Amino acid sequence: MQAELIEIRNHLAQHEPFEDLPPATLDKVAARVEIAYYRAGSTITEFGEPATDLHYIRSGAVEIFRRSGELYNRLSEGDIFGQLGLMMGRSIRFPAKAIEDTLLYCIPADLFEELWETEETFADFVEIEDRTRLRSAVEKSARGSELMTAKVTRLIARPLVSASDDIRLQEAARIMTEERVSALLLMDESGDRPRMSGIITDRDFRTRAVTEALPSETPVSDVMTTELITIRSEAFIFEAMLTMLHNNVHHLPVVHNGEPRGIIGLSDIIRYESQSSVFVVSNIHRQTDVQGLKAVSKDVRDSFVRMVNEDANSKMIGSAMAGIGRSISQRLLELGEEKLGPAPVPYCFMALGSMARDEQLVVTDQDNALVLDDSFDPAVHDDYFQALAKFVSDGLAACGYTYCTGDIMATNIKWRQPLRIWKTYFMDWIHNPKAENLLNSNIFFDLEGIHGRLAFTEELKELVASEAMKSQRFLALMARNALNRTPPLGFFRTFVMEQDGKQNDTINLKRRGTGPLSDLIRIHALACGSRAQNSFERLQAVKDAKLLPAGSVENLRDALEFIAIVRIRHQAAAIEAGQEPNNNVQPEELSPFERRNLKDAFQILSNGQKFLRFRYQAPTGRHLA
Repeated sequence: MQAELIEIRNHLAQHEPFEDLPPATLDKVAARVEIAYYRAGSTITEFGEPATDLHYIRSGAVEIFRRSGELYNRLSEGDIFGQLGLMMGRSIRFPAKAIEDTLLYCIPADLFEELWETEETFADFVEIEDRTRLRSAVEKSARGSELMTAKVTRLIARPLVSASDDIRLQEAARIMTEERVSALLLMDESGDRPRMSGIITDRDFRTRAVTEALPSETPVSDVMTTELITIRSEAFIFEAMLTMLHNNVHHLPVVHNGEPRGIIGLSDIIRYESQSSVFVVSNIHRQTDVQGLKAVSKDVRDSFVRMVNEDANSKMIGSAMAGIGRSISQRLLELGEEKLGPAPVPYCFMALGSMARDEQLVVTDQDNALVLDDSFDPAVHDDYFQALAKFVSDGLAACGYTYCTGDIMATNIKWRQPLRIWKTYFMDWIHNPKAENLLNSNIFFDLEGIHGRLAFTEELKELVASEAMKSQRFLALMARNALNRTPPLGFFRTFVMEQDGKQNDTINLKRRGTGPLSDLIRIHALACGSRAQNSFERLQAVKDAKLLPAGSVENLRDALEFIAIVRIRHQAAAIEAGQEPNNNVQPEELSPFERRNLKDAFQILSNGQKFLRFRYQAPTGRHLA
């Protein structure tokens, strides 16, 4: 083969849709290529003219237009255009213009049709355009995990075992022993139809009955857990896993149309969940000191890598890692109370940021706060809570959750306040949105109570949901702030690299991708009064509120998932290589598939930010600060 043909073949082989073609087919394509050169500013194709070739950009950049003259896309090296005209009647559908000196490989129509008919991956690629291609990529990555497709009903191995909630402890123990079950669902049978009223487990017997030396005739209702956490029968196994992680429970009643159908346990999940993140959480709660927690925390990265290698999606991985982080915090708080004694007034330990959103990964610091009962008296009570906050913060640092450089921790007295002060903070941030208040809103409006009086945090969520949506000025300023972090795409859809002296020639996928996407989604969620914290759940609330144009929510969801999963895989690869994980990727280390779809995802983010600027504007007559 001539040197020129070898060069053509090798370049095509680096990019979709040619990279998966058989070698003989690729040779054939290279032999049929015609080379064309266009100066910057010259027209390549015009609307309605005959479509004779598929165009492949060897070098340069091209703009694609709609027939109205509106810019549709910018393409660069390795991109193709003209396929739609070839597939739809042989006339140009989208005009093209060179925006810099451009070299094209032109593949004749008859060869294009042959590839389209005989090569499945080639056909799939050319038939899928832009956002649809990204959606296809996201769906492809989710299909590999059985956890993502298997329903919880698969784990129900036997008929439901239940009893009336008016039986005694001895009777409950007898039923559980005879039936060989570790949990007994208890029913209120006083009405026309029995209803679930509670559950008692082996652990409840140990921690509430035996430890307290309760008589065997004690009513089971005195010991059972009444705040039942259940799961729908149509839910997937991964949803059951996340529910257990989030709530630190080991048994879930499975419900169909409001009626219990069975109970699944931790051991059932572990059979399918080979990453054992649920097992890690279980092990965390068995530790008796900080050193034990530090030892267990080493399993977190192994769990993360296994989940990545088993094709879990970003929501599943983020929720699992956040669940582990919450469990470490919870156990530290329990150990702190054992050391310092019972809290003098009720309190809620509040997680912020990615842990609150269920989007935590392995490169993370700690963001937390304490919400105290309004009976809190600093002179009398703060020594205790200051010591508790320090114990927990130091413990988290020992377990790999670094101190927050911005001092957003409960050790800072400003973030260790009674509920009434927190409400004052939140109201001031919303109704007086100066720069510092906007920054605080970005941090604290992702919040989740993880230990203590959780109702305190729920009150704060309700306040944010009800007040933020009323303030057009607050939303406009939040939107303006969200535009400060732009996606790393240049004018020609090329990647714009970091040049900060530390990670030169890389892309920070958090700072330039998932971060600004989370900011954008948060604003839309605040505008529609959603109390959801997770970005994917917020997007569902935004969709239900019909706040965005048709298809926009799906596009944002796909973009968030794809950028997040590339970031996750990058971190997992670093861990497997014995390196310290980070958020900075080098584009040349990504596959052509990842580079192309990252560009699509970043373009969605860019479009979303443009809409944000349009959607949230200051009230008439008011100026943004």
